[in-house]
Amino acid sequence: MLRENLNDLVAFMVVAREGSFTKAASQLGVSQSALSHALRGLEERLEIRLLARSTRSVSPTEAGEKLLATLAPRFEEIEAALTSLGDLRGNPMGTVRISCSKHSVTYLIWPKISKILHQYPDLQIEISADNRFTDIVADRFDIGVRLGESLPKDMIGVTISPPMRLAAVASPEYFAKYGKPTEPQELKQHNCINMRLPTYGGFYAWEFEKEGQEQVVRTSGQLAFNDSVHILQAAIEGFGLCYIPEDMAADALANGQLERVLEDWSPAFEGYSLYYPNRRNHSTAFSIVVEALRYRG
Repeated sequence: MLRENLNDLVAFMVVAREGSFTKAASQLGVSQSALSHALRGLEERLEIRLLARSTRSVSPTEAGEKLLATLAPRFEEIEAALTSLGDLRGNPMGTVRISCSKHSVTYLIWPKISKILHQYPDLQIEISADNRFTDIVADRFDIGVRLGESLPKDMIGVTISPPMRLAAVASPEYFAKYGKPTEPQELKQHNCINMRLPTYGGFYAWEFEKEGQEQVVRTSGQLAFNDSVHILQAAIEGFGLCYIPEDMAADALANGQLERVLEDWSPAFEGYSLYYPNRRNHSTAFSIVVEALRYRG
């Protein structure tokens, strides 16, 4: 019976995790009808309903949840054992999935990861760049990357960047026309380019500190984006003031495309850390990625 059910159990796990026959079929490389037929056959053989189906979604029943909780760790162990075979022949292999912000992948993660790909040709890296706070366990990521102050408390954290600062910048043309703010509250009179926070839905409130005095300014303006790359470009083109990571603004500041204000109000804060669940065994591929990203000062 195990041999007969094995492929269908894998299919059940994928459908349950994706919550969709369409997504699961695409991931497994089969048609939706074949997948649905296979799972109905599994339920008939087990004589219990595993999935609750509706016109819009699919989710595990109570029995399905219990089966999924039992199966998932076992299949992960099997996958890890198969991956470890590559280690025995001296060529680490396997896939490492990373969830991170768009800024961190561009300025931190990719420059480090790109250096190890030629060294380990069987290593596969999947990077999902999204500014949302992702549940890496539920979404089956191996590693998450966030600012140190935002790390989930139940995860193991590894520092991967030095402390960071934000820079309030605009083009010389903008400042020539509207003047330069000398303290944070004056930003309320300026055309500021805002960042939409996808997790919370609102705009990022600009945070400043000087000699123990903190100021939080809710700015406004014509433009808002959900990623800092477009914010930077809009500032260079003279559409307003923005508040972005210092490393992003460095080149434009150096070549005169941008000018900085309120620098003494922009203190350093804890940089990026990677994080992952506390599991006993990690693959060699996982360890290689962690060590490649680790910040050593």
